Amino acid sequence: MTEADRRPILCVGALTCDLMLWTPTLPTTPGKHIATSAVTVAAGMAASAATAVARLGHPAALWASVGDDANGPFLVAEMAREGIDTRWIRTIPGAPSALAAILLAADGERIVVPHYAPTLLAPPTQVPPIDGGAFAAVMVDVRWPSAAAVALDAARLAGVPAILDLDTGPADVLADLARRATLVAASASGAAILTDAADPATAARRIAERTGATVMVTAGGDGVVLVTPDADSPVVVPAFPIRPVDTNAAGDVFHGALAVAIAEGRPPTSAIRFAAAAAAIKCGRPGGRLGAPTRAEVEALLAERPA
Repeated sequence: MTEADRRPILCVGALTCDLMLWTPTLPTTPGKHIATSAVTVAAGMAASAATAVARLGHPAALWASVGDDANGPFLVAEMAREGIDTRWIRTIPGAPSALAAILLAADGERIVVPHYAPTLLAPPTQVPPIDGGAFAAVMVDVRWPSAAAVALDAARLAGVPAILDLDTGPADVLADLARRATLVAASASGAAILTDAADPATAARRIAERTGATVMVTAGGDGVVLVTPDADSPVVVPAFPIRPVDTNAAGDVFHGALAVAIAEGRPPTSAIRFAAAAAAIKCGRPGGRLGAPTRAEVEALLAERPA
């Protein structure tokens, strides 16, 4: 990698304290449901993506918010333990840190119930030096929209990839952020909210037409639909076959690995395979973002299953 490639990747958005509880099956009725195991994890979309970036050997920084409660120092310390630059994590006086309760079943499926206090989402007053060229790429989620908008605009001004993790959220927020990105990596559910199209290929085309961005829509085991500005039709990049243990944070690991691959200059299809390999490995491990793989593990899987 060149010296320029070694600039950090800035991840922007969610940092949450997740209580993860495993049950044999996901509950479908009210009442008490006894967990078979449990763990408390520092997580969130941007935080998990930053963890993936760091474990893949690329410098990572996180721009997020915590409260001044007992969870705040825990969350910051856990990010620092991963080698992530935490100087842009702000502490909001009087606010509780973001929380999520996550139920996971034996087949890897999950129910996620997050809570973000409105004060955590207040517009930023200090901005990392994105437009000054401090970062190789910027990857934002949709949980802190005001900071995401600032970060995407600054990334475009700096001429570096402005990557949006487009997931479930209000349609107007998704539309505003998508028009600011150079690359939109959307979940199928997020793409459907934005476009009213259940079919990932149709949704990807519509997002690309509206934004002029490179667009990727993830469709689980059906792979990733890719639409580039110069392509005549969508391309489907197959998923890696897996036996899921824990799908929580798999999408976030995908986005972090995607940002690494894009920042390193890989073309879109190669970047997707790199990211899909990272997500596949993570799905085979419990603990949400704690299952993010190393670069050696990702490269080994790519070598084992060449395109």
